[in-house]
Amino acid sequence: MDYKLTILGTASALPIKDRFPSAQVLCVQGRLFLIDCAEGTQQQMRRAHLSFVRIEAIFISHIHGDHVFGLFGLLSTMAMLGRTGELHIYGPRALGGFVNFFMAYYGEGLNYEIKFHPITGKAMEEVHVSKYVKVSAFPLNHKMDCYGYRFDEIVPPRRPSNVPFVPRSYAYVSDTAPFEGLSGYVKGVDLLYHEATYPEEMKVKAALRFHSTARDAASTALAAGAGKLLVGHFSSKYPDLTIFAEEAREVFPNTELAEELSTYDI
Repeated sequence: MDYKLTILGTASALPIKDRFPSAQVLCVQGRLFLIDCAEGTQQQMRRAHLSFVRIEAIFISHIHGDHVFGLFGLLSTMAMLGRTGELHIYGPRALGGFVNFFMAYYGEGLNYEIKFHPITGKAMEEVHVSKYVKVSAFPLNHKMDCYGYRFDEIVPPRRPSNVPFVPRSYAYVSDTAPFEGLSGYVKGVDLLYHEATYPEEMKVKAALRFHSTARDAASTALAAGAGKLLVGHFSSKYPDLTIFAEEAREVFPNTELAEELSTYDI
């Protein structure tokens, strides 16, 4: 019963030698869901032995480059690999312009259908349902329209009645300043990924740039009653990430630093 997360990138805006910008893949019963698609996503998927053509849907948090610059290349590669199944892409309304540009200049001969679903809601809303998972989007507090995503496992319809089954859940909180109500969106998730661009010593800068500190992320996890916290989206100013782990664990002990190409069972 696969339900696991593979981290492809943990850097913030500036990629560095050993850290790529934001991208990760959630595997639910063999179905793959790509969350953000920064530059380098294809290379990281290759290294993680993840199939491009098995991606059922892509979820983009916002259109800052460190979350979306890898999308064009990935869509082209899917075509070259012979993908025929439709691909669902979710993201803020502005992402539609990116998709339309791709289709206008590179869509000729594309052998699969791209279905873009704009997200405009001001509260949590269900955006995608497949056989094994329900995906909901919720608004974040960033410089532009930005959304987090929650993935709730669905009880298999043909599950034997004598086999216990506890649905699992995962939430992705991308770029955001802390705000009242965030913990409610991710309440009770088994695994929470939360951006932690800065340590507490940069709290003023974090607020000005609508980002979170490691302590902010931990406070959200604590308020939400999350099972485990992963922090990422680290500023390139900090080659040693020890300070992020130490500050988050002071508030929420069950915290780990997200690591490139690491897989976490949920």
